[in-house]
Amino acid sequence: NIDSQLLVDINENMVELSNGCICCTINEGLVDTVYQVLERDEKIDYLIIETTGLADPFPIMLTFLSTELKDLTHLDSVLTLVDCENFTPDHFDSEAAFKQIAYGDIILLNKTDLASQDQVDYLESYIKTINNGARVLRSEYSKIPLHLILDVNLSKLQPYSLEDNNNQHELQKIPRDHLINDGFTSISFQSKRPFSALKFQQNFIEKLPENIFRAKGILWFKESESKHIFQLSGKRYDMQVEEWSTTPTNQLVLIGRNLNPLMIQQDLTNCLTM
Repeated sequence: NIDSQLLVDINENMVELSNGCICCTINEGLVDTVYQVLERDEKIDYLIIETTGLADPFPIMLTFLSTELKDLTHLDSVLTLVDCENFTPDHFDSEAAFKQIAYGDIILLNKTDLASQDQVDYLESYIKTINNGARVLRSEYSKIPLHLILDVNLSKLQPYSLEDNNNQHELQKIPRDHLINDGFTSISFQSKRPFSALKFQQNFIEKLPENIFRAKGILWFKESESKHIFQLSGKRYDMQVEEWSTTPTNQLVLIGRNLNPLMIQQDLTNCLTM
C-alpha cells in the first residue's frame, strides 16, 4: 500500500481498509473503521473521507445514510475537485467523472492559474448543465477558506433504510467492476532492482501516454542513495527526496484510461539496471 507508506506519521491511529474498493458497495470495513474513530477518547469535530479519484460517491454516501451510522453521523456535503489544467471534454464521457459532478454539493475548480480563463469558464458552464445546484468555487493550489467547504450543511440527501425496496434496487445497480466498465485501468509495478535515472526520464517520463492521469510511487535509482517520492498528475510530476528507512525497492501505481498494462510494465522493466 503506497499511500500508507507516504504518510508522514503512521501510528496506532492508522487504520487500513484492505477489503476492496469502498465505492463499490456498502462497505462493512468502512463502517467498522468509522466506529473505531467515533469510539476514541478524543472526540472529533469532523470526519473527512478522501477517496480515489475514480470513486462513485453514491455507495459511500449510502454507507452513512442507510446503515447504523445514520444515527451517529451527519452527512454535511460531498466535495468534488476538478483539475482545470488537465480536465478535457473527453473526461465528460467518464461515468466516474459524471457521477462525481452530479453528486457533488461543492465543485472546486482547482489549478485555475494553469488554465486559461476561457477554459475555466467553459468547465464551470458545463458543470452547471450537469448539476446546477452545486456550489462552484475556484482555487489555486487547492487553497480555499475552510468555512466555504466545512460545516456547510449542503447535502440534500436524508437518512433512510436499506430495507426499502427502491433503495435496495438502487444499490444493486452499482457495478462492482465500475472502473473497468468506465475504461479505467490501475497498473502496479514493483521491482527489487533500481531504475536507471536516465532511462526512467528518457524512456518513460518523456514518452508517458497522455491517457495516464495519475501516478504515485516510491522510486529507487542506482545513481542515488536516497528514496524518491514520485507524484504525477496530468502532465506535471514532482519528485521529493527522503532517506530510506526500509530496504530500497521500486513501487509504482499508475491510473489511466484504456491503458496497455503489458506495454507499460515492459517499458518500466526496460528502465531497470542489471
